[in-house]
Amino acid sequence: MLNAKEDKHMTTVAELKAMIREAQEAAYEAAEQYENTHFPNNGWGACGFAWCNIYSHNGAKVKGNTKIGRLLKQAGVRQDYTKTFQVWNPSQYPTQNVDTLEAGARAAALVFRKYGFEAYAGSRLD
Repeated sequence: MLNAKEDKHMTTVAELKAMIREAQEAAYEAAEQYENTHFPNNGWGACGFAWCNIYSHNGAKVKGNTKIGRLLKQAGVRQDYTKTFQVWNPSQYPTQNVDTLEAGARAAALVFRKYGFEAYAGSRLD
């Protein structure tokens, strides 16, 4: 795994993939904890979607034609219609509960921030 001091030196796809895996694992754990705390009997809340948007890295906007942007693309991170880099449903938790999925997206954003990215969770109802 990467450590936070290495965030300015992320130069390989493998390092970014490791960071993304770390974010996904944190997201899954957070989603599972949220689900078990708020819906312990398989109850349901509102249905929806959640994601994590990545806007900048170490203060510089992440664009598709920048080094970090190209590396993110190679690591499997897609850009949405606004050209913002986005990790869709980072928790991959098996639910449609928007609150659970958003808890996971928030945890993923925290991991990305640890590595110098400006990242935020987003969600919408279905």
